[in-house]
Amino acid sequence: MPATLTEIERRILDYMVSYLRMNTYQPSIREIGEQFGIKSTKTVSEHLQTLAEKGYLERDPSRSRGVRILGVDLNPDTLSIPCYRELPNERDSVRSDKVEMYLSLDRRLAGSKGSYFFWARGDGLAALGVEDGDFLLVEPWSEGGLKQDDLSVVRLDGHRFFGRRTAEGQLIAQSGRPGEAPRVVDDPAEIPVVGRVVALYRRMDGLPVVVSQTAH
Repeated sequence: MPATLTEIERRILDYMVSYLRMNTYQPSIREIGEQFGIKSTKTVSEHLQTLAEKGYLERDPSRSRGVRILGVDLNPDTLSIPCYRELPNERDSVRSDKVEMYLSLDRRLAGSKGSYFFWARGDGLAALGVEDGDFLLVEPWSEGGLKQDDLSVVRLDGHRFFGRRTAEGQLIAQSGRPGEAPRVVDDPAEIPVVGRVVALYRRMDGLPVVVSQTAH
């Protein structure tokens, strides 16, 4: 597994990936500093050196933009989507240090802006028909309540849960944490829906997923 990045290191690397996608060349050290309010080019260079030492970059000191990002897919038709092991709350949705990894997906399949993956583990969502190792693609949703059999993300007591409405009108809600019993809400009419599951990806061969901890 690659070395863990600090918040500023991850933000710089993600900015460099986005810049490279748009311009086909890397930002200069000065441009990186301006993006993050870092006045010292030496400080930016130190961040880049740390990223190189952690295995995310290769540097060529003889060139002004002599940086190569390792493991980057520059296909414009793909999108890097954050993946979580815990359902992100609103305050965590933009914090990259909560992201387990990033997965690349064709833009036509990636859902709307703000979508993310949830990586199921153990029996955390067994009551909702989700198996260990499944990837659920969740997109933001605020345009309606729960429909029968839809798998949605709902807010209960200030926390997020996966929920499914039964034929009897009840809500079965689970956090996704292994071993945690599902919650049953008899009258879910007022339960806010904040996301909906639009796709489920399941490996059928049992092979492990390679973790990539930054956008690619």
